Amino acid sequence: MMKFKIDTRIFEKFPGLKIGVVTARNIDNHGFNDEIMQLIREKEREIRENYDTETLSQHPKIHSWRGAYSSFGAKPKKYKSSVESLYRMILKELDLRHINNIVDLYNYISIKCMIPAGGDDMAKVDGDITLKFAVGDEPFTALNSKEKGTAKEGEVVYTDSKEVLCRRWNWRECDKTKMTEETKDVILVVEALPPVTKEELDEVEEDLSQLITKYCGGEIRTAILDDGKREIEI
Repeated sequence: MMKFKIDTRIFEKFPGLKIGVVTARNIDNHGFNDEIMQLIREKEREIRENYDTETLSQHPKIHSWRGAYSSFGAKPKKYKSSVESLYRMILKELDLRHINNIVDLYNYISIKCMIPAGGDDMAKVDGDITLKFAVGDEPFTALNSKEKGTAKEGEVVYTDSKEVLCRRWNWRECDKTKMTEETKDVILVVEALPPVTKEELDEVEEDLSQLITKYCGGEIRTAILDDGKREIEI
């Protein structure tokens, strides 16, 4: 059985980190769901009414990720967390486009809760998934690209037994494990640095789980990893 693991050094560097893990098996990810996109559009309007780029960068939930990125050498002006990237797109009057239902759902949760979210097609993962600091020789091919590269030593990465699944923590996902309409089994992560509490993360997972059940079906399991629980079987 596949495991999801977090290296001890990650918790030493980022005390208070919590990672929510949601697995969904036997989902139906086909088609376009207008209700999901309507949820996204409503949230986009709310974000544009309440934020600008200056207030966004100072928000505690964004500022904490900027600090994390800086700590492993990723300059926040160049490399932004996935949630900040989504917000900045929205503030530039760019609507989030439909990818597929499961991706649309975790993007919605990300902008609704101001928390990074991502995921992988479990059938395409080789071995276990680990969140760790890169050695610097791990191969990586970015989403929708064929160009091969490697992770930078010391950056935070998700890996399987063969390659990097996501670089600079949640900055750029790989192509290999991308989700498509044919995807049946997924593992999703929602990532929480302080000031996000465990109670808040519980609510995020519950919200995401209910949305997946409503729009994609499947069998849902959730867990939260922290310094006291660093790995799970999935």
